[in-house]
Amino acid sequence: MNAPTPPASPRPDFAQVPDLAPFRARRERLLARMQAAGGGVAVLPTAPERIRNRDAHYLYRHDSYFYYLTAFREPEAVVVLVAGEQPQQILFCREKNEEREIWDGYRYGPDAACEVFGFDEAWTIGDLEKRLPDYLADQPLVWASLGYDSAWDATVLDALNSVRGKARSGIVPPHSIRDLRAELDEMRLVKDAAELATMRHAAQISAAAHCRAMRATRPGRFEYEIEAELLHAFRSAGSQAPAYTSIVAGGANACVLHYIDNDHLLRDGDLLLIDAGCELDGYASDITRTFPVNGRFSTAQREVYETVLAAQHAAREATRPGAHWNAPHEAAVKVLAQGMIDLGLLQGSLDGVIESNAYSRFYMHRTGHWLGMDVHDAGEYKLGGEWRPLAEGMVLTIEPGCYIRPADDVPEHLWNIGIRIEDDAVVTADGCELITADAPKTVADIEALMREARDG
Repeated sequence: MNAPTPPASPRPDFAQVPDLAPFRARRERLLARMQAAGGGVAVLPTAPERIRNRDAHYLYRHDSYFYYLTAFREPEAVVVLVAGEQPQQILFCREKNEEREIWDGYRYGPDAACEVFGFDEAWTIGDLEKRLPDYLADQPLVWASLGYDSAWDATVLDALNSVRGKARSGIVPPHSIRDLRAELDEMRLVKDAAELATMRHAAQISAAAHCRAMRATRPGRFEYEIEAELLHAFRSAGSQAPAYTSIVAGGANACVLHYIDNDHLLRDGDLLLIDAGCELDGYASDITRTFPVNGRFSTAQREVYETVLAAQHAAREATRPGAHWNAPHEAAVKVLAQGMIDLGLLQGSLDGVIESNAYSRFYMHRTGHWLGMDVHDAGEYKLGGEWRPLAEGMVLTIEPGCYIRPADDVPEHLWNIGIRIEDDAVVTADGCELITADAPKTVADIEALMREARDG
């Protein structure tokens, strides 16, 4: 008797699928918002696979909006949500294919995907062109995100035109298209309990990685060696990938805001700025720490560092419900501008330095951004021309800095000092919580950690 043929690729342990209740709740919330705005059908694809070179792909990463609603990580998938008295939730995904599973791994296929991820029905992605016009028929609105991918735009418009072509038979096509991303942006801006739990875990992993990097840093090592320490810590703790390309910038490189070459030698007496965070289950963390390569701040480095740290403290105090988005930035700028005057970088009064924007020579970016599934997350910063008020459950970074390039009018002992201190903040009922606080940032704590590593 012949043994049964094993499946092409083992079915994954479904215990590893996240709790799906929050994802279903988000789909239901979106359907309710759509219905309140006039009903209609939402159509949303995941991200396409991208070629890295020749026939090799980049590591696949799902579209954030799509994952926010589905928890489904396979490529070639589309979610369709139909609002109304009898709402429907439909998934289109890749068909089961034994040969491709031998090469690429397990595919859910429509039947398993429908069962596991809680959809009303599921079809193969090849059925989308045929079935999408039927979902759009006699619906008032199409909710879609156009202008980001021409191929997807064509898919939606072809389906819409197909419905329009049936007008003589009495079928009424949607009369307008609404921006689905704008609706989802508002939903994504305030995190639910499941999102916050994941982000706290990601923050813990990244904070530990920064501690590992501090312990490993020595004069004579290369930036990429320290980057490797970060990547090891991320992956070994269960993170799927970095949330963005890590910045590991020694000496003058720290004055390049988005430096990513990470290939220079670390020199005694220089500072090392590391801006790095992991992505865990679709959610980003984002931490920056700056510390001396040799483990001890010089007097000049300490003076600049303490100014930036005081600016971060002021920004944190300004981060609370009801405060407008720009309040933390304004608080940080006041401290930084005064510090620049005290350091001899700028002359004049505090008000004059701020009003003239003179401080931006040494601090040219803003003090934070939204954080979530994307490191620069979804959500508008202004509403009706006014800064948006902060609300409980929002997550943002707090990241003041000071970057001093050599110049004739800059004191030489301050040349090539680049410092940024960044934490991830959850707005709470009465203020904010820094979920990345486990990464040391006081002068005393940083020096103690690095001294312990050297002595050990």
